[in-house]
Amino acid sequence: MRIFLLAIFFAFNVQAQTYPNKPVRLVVPFAPGGSSTIVARSVASEMEKALGQSIVIENKGGGGGNPAMQDVARADPDGYTLLITHIGSLALNPYLYSSLPFDVNRDFVHISLLAKVPNIFVVHESVPAKDAREFVALAKKEPGKYYYGSAGNGSAGHLAMEYFKLVSGIELQHVPYKGTGPNLVDLVAGRTHATSAGTPPLMPHVKAGKLRVIGVGAPKRLATIPEAPTIAEQGFAGFETSQWYGLSAPAKTPDAVVKRLALEAAKAAKSPAVVERYKADDAEAIGSTPQEYAEFVAREQARWKDVIQRANIKID
Repeated sequence: MRIFLLAIFFAFNVQAQTYPNKPVRLVVPFAPGGSSTIVARSVASEMEKALGQSIVIENKGGGGGNPAMQDVARADPDGYTLLITHIGSLALNPYLYSSLPFDVNRDFVHISLLAKVPNIFVVHESVPAKDAREFVALAKKEPGKYYYGSAGNGSAGHLAMEYFKLVSGIELQHVPYKGTGPNLVDLVAGRTHATSAGTPPLMPHVKAGKLRVIGVGAPKRLATIPEAPTIAEQGFAGFETSQWYGLSAPAKTPDAVVKRLALEAAKAAKSPAVVERYKADDAEAIGSTPQEYAEFVAREQARWKDVIQRANIKID
């Protein structure tokens, strides 16, 4: 047995020393163009310099990210297939879907938390509320009058609004759309009253005067809109809702390879080039150890499981 274990250790050690010796495949579980692709490309371009191999990004959208998750879960655990993981795939989907063909806690090893993209909360210009407190007062005065849109059932924006409903005790009607674009078309036209999303799709309409920011989901105010208070500082202590992105791999990927990837991913995430790239999206560059990312995922799962169960949200 001892000889067998030593042989395994030696094989892993040799693999770590020679890793990588061919291109690495990085699966992004969404269509090209969104924050997930920006994070993937920004970090991958920096990691390639240190690893000495190209990182080939493969966008595999659809199904709430579940097909991409299944693909990577079944891949060889050799460090040559990696995955951009996300709040939806790791912290929401396990509780939104009654059955998944993989286990997010058993079939993956988490490498590094890469970035957080804070949600902001906005209302149509016709809504007479300057901030979240005033919006809550309006909604409580006329329960069910106000409608909020989202990019779809189970989307991060849907969950952010349901979380806000739970902590504030208000009633809002949900209107799910097929994507952020259709959601914003109706919101800007005044057919719905509110939504929550990241700053990139919302701020052009805020600057045009069509939408008004009533709160920020991050723990602190954003540099791009310092006048907008956080939800937490408006009487909802501890409130935080951000989309986040990390790097994961199939379970049983050798520890030495995971540690090498984690080191380079954290360095890439904190590099000046990536930090500067994220500024336009108000994204916060993180870069963590595998243990830190795993602990973060566990905390997020506990929080969002509670929200999903209390709001009774199901996709299937």
